[in-house]
Amino acid sequence: MKIARRLILTTAALAAVTAGTLVSATVGQAATPKPPLRLGVTVPDALKVPDGNKLTGVFSAAGVQTYTCTNGAWTLLEPAATLWAKYDRTHRSVALHSRGPVWVSTVDGSAVNGSAIANSPKTGTIPELLLKSTATRGTGVFGGVSYIQRLGTHGGVAPAGACTGTDQVSVQYTATYAFYKPAA
Repeated sequence: MKIARRLILTTAALAAVTAGTLVSATVGQAATPKPPLRLGVTVPDALKVPDGNKLTGVFSAAGVQTYTCTNGAWTLLEPAATLWAKYDRTHRSVALHSRGPVWVSTVDGSAVNGSAIANSPKTGTIPELLLKSTATRGTGVFGGVSYIQRLGTHGGVAPAGACTGTDQVSVQYTATYAFYKPAA
């Protein structure tokens, strides 16, 4: 039942994002100069991206970290989050983040998978991460991404204590995701 409910919620969320994307595309947008990309958060030394890469996208994210009971302890099952441009006050969804981990653009279909290579623990929240791209798809916003940072995390921590059976719990979190591509 939990899987069916999650499938229904995920399908509804994808339908809403797709509808919002189509509406914004049909309204049309005036050409306005874009401000330079800024992270807006402090990056720990352990999570610095290697030289030779440039910042190409900064997105705010809100979603959940879903945990499942495995041998009496909570273990991460999957993240599920919606991303929007960091300084977009309308929070128009531009990407979805899910198990893999993978980020998929709802605007151009491009995608990037990543694997954590460094973390920076934070008290009371999920750790900040540096991930290296393991695969990309398409030529859009996520095409050719080399590194991803998860920064400014809030929430998302697994429940304290033991669990029983096959229980699952989703814990809300927010973060800033920064995407980099090779500079050359």
